[in-house]
Amino acid sequence: MNPIERILAENIRRNEKINEPFDPVSGVGSVGPRFEFCVKGFNNGNPLFLPLSMKDEPLVSTLLSAGSLNKAAGFSDARAVELEERFTRLRALHDFPFWAASFVRIKCKGGGEDILFRLNRPQRRFVEALERERLADRPIRLILLKARQWGGSTCSQLYMSWLQLIHSNGLNSLIIAHQGSGSDEIKDMFDRMIYEYPVSMLHDYGDSFDEKEKKLEGVGKSRSIFRVPQRNCKIKIGTAERPDSCRGGDYNLVHLSEVGIWKATDGKCPEDIVRSACSGILFKPMTMIVMESTANGTGNFFHREYLAASRGESQFKPLFISWFDIEQYSLPPENPGEFAEYLWLHRESTEQTSRSQSGSYLWNLWERGATLEAINWYVAERSKFSDHGAMASEYPSDEIEAFAHSGMRVFDPYAVERLRAGCCEPVARGIVVTDDDFSIGGLRRLSVKNPRFIEDCSEFLDIWEFPDISDSDDEIVENRYLVVMDIGGRNRKADWTVITVFDRLLMLENEGPAVVAQWRGHADLDIVAAYAARIASFYGFALLVIESNSIESRDADRFSEMDHLPFVMSCLKNVYPNLYTRSGPQTDIIEGKPLKYGFHTNTATKPMVIASLVKCIREHLYVERDEKALAEFLQYEQRRNGSYGAIAGCHDDILMTRAIGLHICYNEMPLPAIRHKTEAQYPHHSRNSPSSPSESTFF
Repeated sequence: MNPIERILAENIRRNEKINEPFDPVSGVGSVGPRFEFCVKGFNNGNPLFLPLSMKDEPLVSTLLSAGSLNKAAGFSDARAVELEERFTRLRALHDFPFWAASFVRIKCKGGGEDILFRLNRPQRRFVEALERERLADRPIRLILLKARQWGGSTCSQLYMSWLQLIHSNGLNSLIIAHQGSGSDEIKDMFDRMIYEYPVSMLHDYGDSFDEKEKKLEGVGKSRSIFRVPQRNCKIKIGTAERPDSCRGGDYNLVHLSEVGIWKATDGKCPEDIVRSACSGILFKPMTMIVMESTANGTGNFFHREYLAASRGESQFKPLFISWFDIEQYSLPPENPGEFAEYLWLHRESTEQTSRSQSGSYLWNLWERGATLEAINWYVAERSKFSDHGAMASEYPSDEIEAFAHSGMRVFDPYAVERLRAGCCEPVARGIVVTDDDFSIGGLRRLSVKNPRFIEDCSEFLDIWEFPDISDSDDEIVENRYLVVMDIGGRNRKADWTVITVFDRLLMLENEGPAVVAQWRGHADLDIVAAYAARIASFYGFALLVIESNSIESRDADRFSEMDHLPFVMSCLKNVYPNLYTRSGPQTDIIEGKPLKYGFHTNTATKPMVIASLVKCIREHLYVERDEKALAEFLQYEQRRNGSYGAIAGCHDDILMTRAIGLHICYNEMPLPAIRHKTEAQYPHHSRNSPSSPSESTFF
């Protein structure tokens, strides 16, 4: 077969897989491993396919041995009715899709009468993940990253109801939605379900009951807590907008809905809400916490939790549902052969517009498993969006796209993701101190003599690799370490000040530099500048680069800090021997004007260092350690006026230390060099003219 014929044949195979029969009542194509149950009197004589967990049940063994319902009942009609009801209840206990399709009614999309709940394809994947944990007698902990409009929240809520109404008395549930309208939707769904639910199924077989008895009643005056009296279980509904409504108590099952769009404000950040809701839940079987959401950017609570689950560092198991897992996102091409040929011929094309994706992207969808019908739908839908990020956040193809932002992203998210392999927890956290580091008469004394590290988890210096002190008695490595400081503000609402340390040693072996330490916090400029000098001295008197200005003032606090910078720099140059300097215009050089200290970020230099960072990320030319840097890369965009910056509400302070540092690593500093100590001076940048430093100075 030629390539086009192979594509068409594979597409037929994929569609056959998608359209495999699913009947939750007969069990054909249903969730989990199953066995064939052939007993006359059930399913009109046709086989049932039952969950494997039912195989050893005594009733099932009895029916299989008899071969027919009548024989097992001793040919008694009354006994046959009893056995049939017992079998139905037993199956409802083991088979969630059967229970849902037999007893649970939900709102019909598009209007009309309520319908029985039959799982769609992504819902079957979701339930399979839940059942895998339950059947293994493990606590159910799942974090679900999803595309829209396939009923993930509905499925999660009804699975919890199954555990409450069928499995065990006294299982209480807590549902937390994003806002009031979300809570109302969840409550309405539960009301519909319980209104149509048979009263008999709320009681044990043989118990007496009244068909008119209440199935749901309010608890107290809160109007947010309800009880199913027959099952002695409560359902509490809260919202992230009202943290007091989310406090957990005696709850076993928690559903956290649309966590990605929970807003972090004073007194109600998502972490605190989740902790308050879930802290009382024991880590044992028949407990459940499901955290689900569409994505809403990177670096937030939901993104961090999903990544932790993906790395196996969390109690939670991750599950991602892409748009092409959802049946409704399908549009048959007018001519499948021509469409397949287009995909094949343009599979390496990178050309795209604001309302269309490149041929290479569409081919990538095919390689991920999307059908021609799904890709054709994507092409049609994409024309509604003026930006790929906006489309990706609604209809993600993978986890990386799901967390993408709208706007013109500066960095390729897949290239950013490759940097994650180097990220890890620091080996130590603490502070660098030096001799004579004290205050006299209100003046702060800065010393770089005898720098040493003191471990202290309350401090802000993270270290991934300590400075290498393996220099021999005769040799030293010059130009090895680089320290870059991006200046922020003094209060917690201001930008962060970030001090980053790069190790350049492996550049001697044609490998990239690595981030080995980082300080991130808020403090007065003179304090953080002095601290940067101490860190640089700890790392072998590294070249210290301080960003001396910003194109844009990001907050009023920054103006006062930057006004103070010339004085701070003049103090630093008197004590620290290896400060980065730059020359001014050509006229300054001719006139013999002194060099200027610090890296000046302006309309000329900022595009230059961002271009360096784009290259370093794209070609994986350095080793990142901090995942917060990756979040900033993904939150960075080029605006319509051509300027660069973080999206609203986000920061780029870590990013700027990488951009400036990597530019200097590759374009300004000489390669590290091994020299005899008799030849070496203070390690310094080749453009510097080091002065003779004093041992200390006052700020």
